Amino acid sequence: MTGQTHRPHLRFGSDQDPDQAPGASTPYARYVRLAELHALQQPRSAEPAEYAFIVTTQVMELLFDLLERDWAAARTALRADDLDAALAALRRGQHTQDVLVGSWDLLAAMTPAEFNSFRPVLGEASGFQSSAFLRLEFLLGNRSEGLLEMYRESPAEYDALFAALRTPSLYAEALAVLARRGLAVPAAPVTARHRHDDAVEAAWRAVYTDPALADLVRLGEALLDTAERVTRWRQRHYSAVKRTMGGKPGTGGSSGLSWLKQSADQDVFPELWTVRNDL
Repeated sequence: MTGQTHRPHLRFGSDQDPDQAPGASTPYARYVRLAELHALQQPRSAEPAEYAFIVTTQVMELLFDLLERDWAAARTALRADDLDAALAALRRGQHTQDVLVGSWDLLAAMTPAEFNSFRPVLGEASGFQSSAFLRLEFLLGNRSEGLLEMYRESPAEYDALFAALRTPSLYAEALAVLARRGLAVPAAPVTARHRHDDAVEAAWRAVYTDPALADLVRLGEALLDTAERVTRWRQRHYSAVKRTMGGKPGTGGSSGLSWLKQSADQDVFPELWTVRNDL
């Protein structure tokens, strides 16, 4: 303890940063690009709830990107049989997923009247069109090449999704770990949507019942933690739409509520759920 008081710097400028023009903002504002960030919210109506809608959507998009990085890191670690690194990446992703689920609270109080007052300005814009969200679905193994068609006019997005579709999913790499440990896991086309497979369920049953494979139980449980959070997010999405717009068709042309309900009822990594019937 020196007894000295350290005061924060209150002046910034070209005298400390020769490349910084006089009158520019703080180092913090420059680092996080505050001016650009706060200029991205451009409501098209006079309805105050639209601003909350835009902010919530943009926050989700940033979190999608963060989550993709963690899931991709987990996939890379699994490919290298680095179970500890994979589990650490999945845990990081689960914290992001928790924030994503909670982000629906920002729209929880939006009434149908508020949403309807700015819905016309959305046109055909829909969260269904989010390429970042679709890349997450591809990572989970929920794949459909037909969905790439809507990005034909956006080469960068199309190419990123095309590459994602042809890269093994997170779950495929987990199953490859099981196969390298001597379990019978059937091969599947990399671009195909993963559907429940009895042989895959049998492999997970062996993981949970064979002491020699006990270290892989940690992987199974971490994947299930991830899957459960995906389901929570989908359920909150369904509830938010049901509350604000009921059963009306979605802005992007989807069936709206019925499509979201089907998605919420679809298990991620299905064999990790069904195997529990026999444990």
